[in-house]
Amino acid sequence: MGEFVVHRVRFFDYMPSAIRAMAFNGSMQRLAVARGDGAVEIFNFADNYFQEKVIPGRSDRAIEALCWVRGRLFSAGLSGEIIEYDLEKLRPRYSVEAYGGPIWTISCNSQETLLGVGCEDGTVKMFEILEEGIQFQRNLDRQKGRIISLSWHPSGAQIAAGMIDMIRIFDAETGHATHRLLVERGLGTTRNTEVVVWSVAFLSNDTVISGDSAGKVQIWDAVTGTLIRSHLITKWDVLGLSVSQDESSVIAGTSEGTVVQFQALASTMGQENNQWVRTRTFKNHTHDVRALVHTDTAVVSGGMDTQLVVRPLLDKVEKNTKESALRKILFPHKSLVCCAKKAGLLLFQFPDHLELWRLGESSAKGQAGDRLPVMKNPEKLLQLQNKGEDHICCSAVSPCGSWVAFSTVSSVRLYKLQLSNGNISIKKVSKLPKELHSVHQLCFSSDSSRLFASSAQASVVVASLDQLQCKHLHTLKPKSGSSQPIHLLSASENGNWLAAAHTDGQIHVFNLHKLKLHCTLPVYSSCPTAIAIHPTTGHLLSAHADQQIFEFSLKLKEYTAWSRSLQREGLHPLWLQRDTPITHIAFNRNKPAHVFLHDAFMFCIIDQSLPLPQARKKLYNQMDLKTISPQKRIQESHAFKICKMFQHLLSVDLLDDSSLVVVERPLADIVSQLPPPVRQKKFAT
Repeated sequence: MGEFVVHRVRFFDYMPSAIRAMAFNGSMQRLAVARGDGAVEIFNFADNYFQEKVIPGRSDRAIEALCWVRGRLFSAGLSGEIIEYDLEKLRPRYSVEAYGGPIWTISCNSQETLLGVGCEDGTVKMFEILEEGIQFQRNLDRQKGRIISLSWHPSGAQIAAGMIDMIRIFDAETGHATHRLLVERGLGTTRNTEVVVWSVAFLSNDTVISGDSAGKVQIWDAVTGTLIRSHLITKWDVLGLSVSQDESSVIAGTSEGTVVQFQALASTMGQENNQWVRTRTFKNHTHDVRALVHTDTAVVSGGMDTQLVVRPLLDKVEKNTKESALRKILFPHKSLVCCAKKAGLLLFQFPDHLELWRLGESSAKGQAGDRLPVMKNPEKLLQLQNKGEDHICCSAVSPCGSWVAFSTVSSVRLYKLQLSNGNISIKKVSKLPKELHSVHQLCFSSDSSRLFASSAQASVVVASLDQLQCKHLHTLKPKSGSSQPIHLLSASENGNWLAAAHTDGQIHVFNLHKLKLHCTLPVYSSCPTAIAIHPTTGHLLSAHADQQIFEFSLKLKEYTAWSRSLQREGLHPLWLQRDTPITHIAFNRNKPAHVFLHDAFMFCIIDQSLPLPQARKKLYNQMDLKTISPQKRIQESHAFKICKMFQHLLSVDLLDDSSLVVVERPLADIVSQLPPPVRQKKFAT
């Protein structure tokens, strides 16, 4: 018999939402990504592309464009509103109606004083950016037809607007249109076929670059209003453009799933006017590429296939480094699965509902690696629908399976469950403490008597649970005054400690008996991605976005000897080169030296009693170890036991001392549910 019975769960039909827009802040190294369900994600490119924040979506929020302004994030969409987001409370800060119908595009001038939005009614509306909001300033000359794309000249004096069949150049000061650039029809199209200018880019040398529905990337002279060159790159649509900061390169995304790069090259020696030449084509998507960002070292793309792809430009980075690796980010860097260990239940979080499942059972015995027959199939016990437009941002089920809680940006809901004779009854707790109005994370104590919730004020609300009552006990606040949201909570099994990790890297540990702060860990430069408190030793283990691991003694308030040894000797190079963060940590009470952790592609057991792997040794997959001789297997033995037999791990947890629950969502299952690629509709909403 193997060491663990593994429940391989593949019935979590989580479907990531399509990417509709992106915006990159170079000074902060933050990428904002808008999904089709209205959610906004913030990725920290300086911290190994970690998804540090998620602003939950909303059913009526259809985002078409994003824009950064001095560290502030704005969006615009088909609702006709401009939204600024609160990046600490992770919710919209306010919204302003533009009164021009649906908004298709938003753009800020380089001076970061004005926002321009392109509206359905043919107007480009200007908003002044104030300290506490934005204020309408004026309209530019109204046009016949919707404004689909915008781009400011770096000087801020002009703005280019993509429309149907044309590009308009406006004087930003007077608001008058100065040029009309007529876009030619594509090959094989009739005169009645409209050409949609999906994207425009205005360069400092008065060059305008456009991408349109006829499959062309065109180069224009904005001074004379003439077409310089036209590149037919696809039979379908060119949906997006992005220009490098030095304006020497531009990338175009198409409905075929390709990204095409153009570079400005001198055609002859000494010639001042460069020619835009097609240099590379990247094929990393199966469907439409709707959003693009051109950083100094990489091409970032996203679209209908839900994947965020970071494609390094190898002429800009050193080869064989972490920065030279292709990355595909599909799932959130947070858990959407919660395990009720004592009850054998799994809670799955979807944007608009929760599902509670009972695991299947098998009474058969077998050898290591055998597939055991399922005697009792998994059973969906409950589907809990969220009422309202706001999507679910966090959820939890108690270890005993008797409590389920979830939160949106506006409210928290708590339910009491009862299971008897295969039947389930559910009752809503009607009166909740006023402190539980909006939270980012939820967690139950191991005895299911307390609920912990991270509030919008970077504090933790502690509530007691009894029958159908929920009472506020205390609010735990860090002395540091951190305003960044808490994205990780972990309670110790003995009920003594609660650890909370903030997105700015701070980790606080609270004493739950005294209800006060116990200690604050030294702040590490990389954001924690998973934390857990050992049930036997009381040590806090933390994994970080740069793949480092630390172990901290809560009793001594210092790093353990094992942690110091790990930092002194260093982790294996192959471990550090991994491009997906550790998202969960667990422990085995029967073997206190064993630490369980996983990322999206790897499950690992760290045996702290064994020596650390040396850089010259191979970091074997456990399946590969079976192919070598027993003697060599002993020689190659070290602390890190890695298994890579799974696909896209969403959760791995210990159900008990002999059972592992592995929740997978293979990419092939997601791709099979996507609609086939089709020619882009004119204005699909």
